[in-house]
Amino acid sequence: MNVKIAVVDDNSFLMKAVQEKLSFFEEFVLKFTAFDGLDLIEKLGANHNIDLILMDIEMPKMNGIDATSFVKQKYPQIKIIMLTVFDNDENIFNAIKAGADGYLLKEVNPKDLHQGILDTMDGGATMTPSIAMKTLKLFRNPINFEVVANCEDIKLTVREVEVLEQLSKGLKYNAIANNLFLSVGTIRKHVENIYTKLQVHNKLEAIQKAQQNKLI
Repeated sequence: MNVKIAVVDDNSFLMKAVQEKLSFFEEFVLKFTAFDGLDLIEKLGANHNIDLILMDIEMPKMNGIDATSFVKQKYPQIKIIMLTVFDNDENIFNAIKAGADGYLLKEVNPKDLHQGILDTMDGGATMTPSIAMKTLKLFRNPINFEVVANCEDIKLTVREVEVLEQLSKGLKYNAIANNLFLSVGTIRKHVENIYTKLQVHNKLEAIQKAQQNKLI
């Protein structure tokens, strides 16, 4: 049985790595690639004869979680596996809520990716073991990811508040990463998101504004 696949990723290097892994298996047919959620939606509009999408999360224009939600509403028959470098709780929670059928880390080897796709096509849910553990913990101890601020109605996630609190203690990115069991790259992304949401340009401004709005 041939499995018709689309790959969505804004990083061309990582996209090539995924394509290479798929090329080991004759039954996988790569129909097209897209570089963000909007690009995917456009291409699905022209050809939605796809069995499965391998979806990145962090992308410009439309991220993978919003794209998953859209695809699942319009083309519910298409299976979606999140394939990402990020394994933070919020992404896992939001991806599952959006309708993702599986969640694998990009470092997955070709054999496990192959098995994961076949399991998903058979109606199963494939997950990297570390993700499966985090998912179980999330269901045992549900987290409210929306922390709503007063004053300007700034919405920061629980994780972003944690990062801000650590920043306010003067900690560097690598120390924060160690404390929160995340990668330095993930911390950087959280800080970028915090700056955008608070409409500030540096750490000092972010801390001051967060304190004014009683976020930390």
